[in-house]
Amino acid sequence: MTRKRILILLAVVALVVAAVFVTRASGRAKLPIEAMQGPIRVLPEPDAPLVPVVAVASAVGWKAGEAPTPAAGLKVAAFARGLDHPRWLLPLPNGDVLVAESNAPPKQKTPTLYERIRSLVMRRAGAGVESPNRIVLLRDADGDGVAETRTVLATGLVSPFGMALVGDQLYVAEADKLVRFAFRPGQTRVADPVKVLDLPGGPINHHWTKNVIASPDGAKLYVTVGSNSNIGENGMAAEEGRAAIWEVDVKTGDHRIYAYGLRNPNGLAFQPDDGMLWTVVNERDGLGSDIVPDYLTSIDFGGFYGWPWWYWGGYVDKRVDGRDDMQQQYVRRPDYALGAHTASLGLTFAKGARLGARFADGAFIGQHGSWNRKPKSGYKVIFVPFAKGKPVGKPIDVLTGFLDANEAARGRPVGVVVDRAGGLLVADAVGNVIWRVTAG
Repeated sequence: MTRKRILILLAVVALVVAAVFVTRASGRAKLPIEAMQGPIRVLPEPDAPLVPVVAVASAVGWKAGEAPTPAAGLKVAAFARGLDHPRWLLPLPNGDVLVAESNAPPKQKTPTLYERIRSLVMRRAGAGVESPNRIVLLRDADGDGVAETRTVLATGLVSPFGMALVGDQLYVAEADKLVRFAFRPGQTRVADPVKVLDLPGGPINHHWTKNVIASPDGAKLYVTVGSNSNIGENGMAAEEGRAAIWEVDVKTGDHRIYAYGLRNPNGLAFQPDDGMLWTVVNERDGLGSDIVPDYLTSIDFGGFYGWPWWYWGGYVDKRVDGRDDMQQQYVRRPDYALGAHTASLGLTFAKGARLGARFADGAFIGQHGSWNRKPKSGYKVIFVPFAKGKPVGKPIDVLTGFLDANEAARGRPVGVVVDRAGGLLVADAVGNVIWRVTAG
């Protein structure tokens, strides 16, 4: 290691230590997490500390006999163990389940000081491992709620994440492109993929996870593309096509921006009653532990959600230059707040779930957990109740206990899906488990 690299590394370590020291005395949330959950309209003022809060949960994994804690009336068991950073799930019509084992792609440029600090934090959180870059197929042939066979369906991908099956084509959203495989349920191997279109990728690729789902009629695909920064600090040229949801024509591959100003959208799902598209979005950092809440929202074509200049329906982010004040009136307020810095990622509606009347109408959300809030937030699976097609009230905890008594992470939820038998499957990227929640 050269002297220059050693000095840079020492500077990064010093900044992390300073951040921890300073945030012990500042940056703590003044409001309970519940205050920033629900169909709220008003947010508190920013209360940013001098040094951003660094409060990451160290990854420790699950000990023998441990499991998350389900809500009353539910039970949980491992559907599959020993996976390698499972992120996203796709249940197939025959009962098989596809798992994207994935992590961030290698950096293609020299990282900034902020990126170096964030990289150190992510390693401590269990997100610093090399990406497996594959799709695994799990099969529970006897229907006992445990997958007894595991097959590698596809390898050599670039940080795969979202998956969608349309007819005999399996679409996979990689970090830099959308591809498709010829595939029918029952297969355990696929041939080489065909590229559908390029997606914004390197050399920065700050928010690399890209999800894809198909419209109910299979004619369109919807792809999430997160921003290339927190608040545009890498320049708006680096944000071209980002902080958006793309719509892709299945037949032609033509695409357009469907909605924009969404800092980091991840989960996508169609509300089963009215067919409206919904997403969960990770909002910006650096304005304190109380704001800005991540959110669940319906998506209209052409909808603008404010990033990077505004948040939550028109609050100005004074840190960002270049805004057009005439555009502020068009910023849409999200439907439902999920709490600040929860890293809400997974999303699926309850249609098909057999978890009782309490969880019959609404959305399940996997919250990966905060790294810059005190006290920590997320690290759970929640349920957002719906009435007449809209979210109402406060969220209900479905699966907790991912943090141990020392606030270390035994697991971190990501993707959530309802399987063919009505159970809720949860991808745990730190515990390397797929959990299955059923009625007790």
